[in-house]
Amino acid sequence: MSFDLAARLAARRAENLYRQRPLLETPQGPQVVVDGQPLLAFCSNDYLGLANHPEVIEALRAGAARWGVGGGASHLVIGHSSPHHALEEALADLTGRPRALLFTTGYMANLGAVTALVGQGDTVLEDRLNHASLLDAGLLSGARFNRYLHNDAVSLAKRLEKATGNTLVVTDGVFSMDGDIADLPTLAREAKAKGAWLMVDDAHGFGPLGANGGGIVEHFGLSLEDVPVLVGTLGKAFGTSGAFVAGSDDLIESLIQFARPYIYTTSQPPALACATLKSLELLRSEHWRREHLNVLIRQFRKGAEQIGLELMDSSTPIQPIMIGDAGRAVLFSQMLRQRGLMVTAIRPPTVPAGSARLRVTLTAAHSEAQVQLLLEGLADCLQQLGAEPNHA
Repeated sequence: MSFDLAARLAARRAENLYRQRPLLETPQGPQVVVDGQPLLAFCSNDYLGLANHPEVIEALRAGAARWGVGGGASHLVIGHSSPHHALEEALADLTGRPRALLFTTGYMANLGAVTALVGQGDTVLEDRLNHASLLDAGLLSGARFNRYLHNDAVSLAKRLEKATGNTLVVTDGVFSMDGDIADLPTLAREAKAKGAWLMVDDAHGFGPLGANGGGIVEHFGLSLEDVPVLVGTLGKAFGTSGAFVAGSDDLIESLIQFARPYIYTTSQPPALACATLKSLELLRSEHWRREHLNVLIRQFRKGAEQIGLELMDSSTPIQPIMIGDAGRAVLFSQMLRQRGLMVTAIRPPTVPAGSARLRVTLTAAHSEAQVQLLLEGLADCLQQLGAEPNHA
């Protein structure tokens, strides 16, 4: 008996679900070169346009000159440097929480938090459309795992009635493939009524949401008691890399003691923490980035509606265009690329079967003229596709 990998790969190709890595040959930004082709890109999560900001780059350079380029060891051995500590304090201040804890990636932050908090005899309840890292964390925790209907507090309440042991309710803040936001006030109320904790992964909310870029919790004006466990990533609106969990002193100390993805991993380079401190400063002080981004979101939604595209209910920089059939979504994406526009086709298993889409993401680095170019390209492709046979 052997692994028939070739057959699995062939099947994925036949279903129009085969994935390939585009080779980026320039820094992040609206104008990129991918696989040798100059393109206007609308598929980056660099929402505030900080990934290639000169001040962030200089902070990284200065940090490397002062601290070197490697973390050297785990935080608990000798890898927890002054820049890491300063960044944790700054993130705690941003979120209005007593403490924050750095992780190397968002995936590890979610795995670490969930598996440290619940185990056998406990319950994890998750939104059906949560990010893969949250779903994996729930499954790996050993707790009783169940999913409630998307953003549905009534569905959550029914599952809370059957929960046993310590119960953790887990949701994305902004859902990465749909762009909608979680109904946190209602979810928090249901969780608190049953003595459960609410954990929010706000990877796509920090930066775009909240008066000061503090994300969905700031957006709704919720407290530490409403959302005891708050996760954020640094590779999106912050423009760098890594992640953090923010919460009470007891929560952070518990993660330091029990979160295996934290304990057994080398810390991120200290210079990267220096860069993130600078990007955090820009995120908080340059309000025009969020204001400009909101202008672009309104422009895109209005224009897309006028040309007859089916958008999802999103007020965030994530603006998916629903296509349905995976083959048709791939064809649409390819046609856009021929016009110098890069928009990724998202297909199952990332999204449910029959809900393939083009995932448009807008950033503060885009201009209104560039968004207009995208709208014109979409209208042109849509007109041509109208004459094509539907692949469904």
